[in-house]
Amino acid sequence: MSGTRRINPRRPFRITPEGIRRIVLGEEGDAGEIALSPVAMASSKPLRLVGEATANLLVVAHSDRGALDAPAREAIAAAAILADPATPVLVLVLGDLAEDLGPFGADRILAVPECGNGAFLPDLEVSVLSDVIDRFQPRHVLMPDSPTGTGDLGRRAAAALDAEIATHVVELKTDSVACNRQGGTVLARRGLPRFILLDPGAIDAALPFRGAGKRLDYAAHAVAPGLYRDLGLKPVAGAALPLEEADFIVAAGNGVRDVPTVEAVADLFGAAIGASRVAVDDGRFPKDKQVGATGKTVQASVYMAIGISGAVQHLQGIRACRHVIAINSDASAPIARRADLTIVADAQAVMQALVSETARRNWPGDAADEARADG
Repeated sequence: MSGTRRINPRRPFRITPEGIRRIVLGEEGDAGEIALSPVAMASSKPLRLVGEATANLLVVAHSDRGALDAPAREAIAAAAILADPATPVLVLVLGDLAEDLGPFGADRILAVPECGNGAFLPDLEVSVLSDVIDRFQPRHVLMPDSPTGTGDLGRRAAAALDAEIATHVVELKTDSVACNRQGGTVLARRGLPRFILLDPGAIDAALPFRGAGKRLDYAAHAVAPGLYRDLGLKPVAGAALPLEEADFIVAAGNGVRDVPTVEAVADLFGAAIGASRVAVDDGRFPKDKQVGATGKTVQASVYMAIGISGAVQHLQGIRACRHVIAINSDASAPIARRADLTIVADAQAVMQALVSETARRNWPGDAADEARADG
């Protein structure tokens, strides 16, 4: 055997400003100030050819804090796969938009800040969507079938326009869609309807090409008040939320034995608690906390994986999460390849540091909360 030391190419890596992949060796130490530089990776993809437009494919999605979530990006990728060079992918974003959708396959983009952003405006959204459909006459309308927001809008718009619709689509082909029947044991297939609502994970959002990402001007028309009133959002403790609806999840794996400290970390961030299959089978967490292919599929904005190695089944369950933070003593664990940020350290020590450091800080809004509690 050769005595030459070899580096596992699957270890965590970073991309330099020059676009060069560098393996992270996992040295301990103070990282100091972190400087982030833009990397022009997306521009390396070829631009999808667009001829003279003869039709459109419309994608509709709500934004959250200026960005689209994974199911929305999958819907754009689905439209880009169906499109041909003469069929641009038009994306209607309900809410603010601060990111470039070209790398996800969007050719043209309409952003309507008056809609979305957590507000319940079904009449205005149906009016905007109907107006866009009337102007651009899309061949099909693709939307993520989210439990709230876009999925609800798709059903309302299809009913208002008396259009055919397929919901919970798990398979998409150029001439048909398919949905699960009888508990997922069989597939029900039909031709492409006007409205296609895609389940999360139905499409791989990674494309070998990019769209033009051109922003178009659009002004929403005022809509007379309807029967609905937006009463705002009622604050709910994160731990009381079902995992499928949680925006922040703190999840523990086999590397965590101190459950009370996990609960304290989750309470600090107002997060729901999840767990890996191993931690559930070991009796440390109830079955309804299990995340993964054999548990629950989650779509949190932030997923903090503490002491979780990242088995394939677990990674399937967090596929739609926007940001993943991994805390693990093994830098080569599979979860590190999925994570946006990996802290290579003992999970127990990091949790205790989070609790102690956070308790000494005054977060914005704390003073107002205390004043209301005293008053």
